[in-house]
Amino acid sequence: MLKIAFIGAGSTIFAKNVLGDCMLTPALADAHLALHDIDLQRLKESETMLQNLNANLGGQATVKAYADRREALKGATYVVNAITAGAFEPYIMGDHEIPRKYGIKQTYADTLGVGGLMRALRTAGPMLEFARDMEELCPDAWFLNYTNPMAILTGAMLRGTGVKTVGLCHSVQVCASELLEGLGMSAEGVRWRIAGINHQAWLLDITRGGEDLYPEIKRRAAERSGPHDDRVRYEMMNTFGYYVTESSMHSAEYVPYFLKSAYPELLERYNIPTENYKGWGGSRQQYWDKVMNELVNDRSISHVRTHEYASYIMEAMETNVPFSIAGNVLNTGGLISNLPEEACVEVPCLVDANGITPTRFGALPPQLAALNRTNVNMQLLAVEAVLTGKKEHVYHAALLDPHTSAELPIDRIKALVDELLEANRPMLPDLH
Repeated sequence: MLKIAFIGAGSTIFAKNVLGDCMLTPALADAHLALHDIDLQRLKESETMLQNLNANLGGQATVKAYADRREALKGATYVVNAITAGAFEPYIMGDHEIPRKYGIKQTYADTLGVGGLMRALRTAGPMLEFARDMEELCPDAWFLNYTNPMAILTGAMLRGTGVKTVGLCHSVQVCASELLEGLGMSAEGVRWRIAGINHQAWLLDITRGGEDLYPEIKRRAAERSGPHDDRVRYEMMNTFGYYVTESSMHSAEYVPYFLKSAYPELLERYNIPTENYKGWGGSRQQYWDKVMNELVNDRSISHVRTHEYASYIMEAMETNVPFSIAGNVLNTGGLISNLPEEACVEVPCLVDANGITPTRFGALPPQLAALNRTNVNMQLLAVEAVLTGKKEHVYHAALLDPHTSAELPIDRIKALVDELLEANRPMLPDLH
């Protein structure tokens, strides 16, 4: 029997999206869905919800929660990873509050920056444990990683383990349509090409019927007035020529131009909130209230297949009917020829019974590759810290982060890292 293990299944809404998609896919509908989470209450809630959903969708699958991760992984064909390492308090709050003491403001702190670095260090240990279990219990399984920081964690899995891994994100699928909708343009019949790194991939071409849409896009973007959330991305497009896949709030953290203590007026000019994290604790409680009221207790629960890649990947591998995705993979052989081979890049990939075959994309425009490399430098040093356990590489990663290094001198960055490491010590491996 096909077995799909979901690690981090306490994320009930996301588990519904991914596994509900599987229930609606004929090639996957009779799979055994093995759920695991370290939060046993939320694990049970997800199990109840998915059992109700399965019954309403025909009851072909079997759904079971496992407190023992190894039992959940044993014999799995696919493993979906959606964990978060570290509670909101003190860890995620600390990722924001401690850097603010040093003058570093962040928006999400989950991909790059010193906050993203700490999240990577907290999360990589558990993920490498998953990999060791998989190498023993399901060595041929595919590991579908949805956890951020995507490039660091996927890169660590691919470089440090023998597990077949691909990183999956949501931003590429919606990039072109969201850009056009914001400018009052139709997305019908549009074709596009995107490549780069996760959260900083580039919309390199966008056409309709062979017509380049960029001139009209740029014209409308320059004329757009009033409050909106795309100001950073428009500025990047105006300055560097191309639209970036991830949101303005995210993108502001990955370059040294927008979050600057010497120029606080930039936050208003580009509509960049840096204190949203303070409300995340309350919103999480609202999230769980919503989960309990609308999902777990709803016996009539239904589902419509989403755009999440996971079920489409599994379907393509099981049926050998090809499907194209944007996947995060190692840049082996120079898929993007002007980025380092050990980098984790986001490129189009073909999925079929042979697995996941990345596209050899070629060179990015030089200015875009240069921007990517400023992120890749930090990511590669973070991977080194994860795989070697060397504390010096944690410093190196922070020192090479474009936002942090634009704000602070070396000694202050080291002091900030020391304070963050101490705050995260219960969640971190031994560093030497």
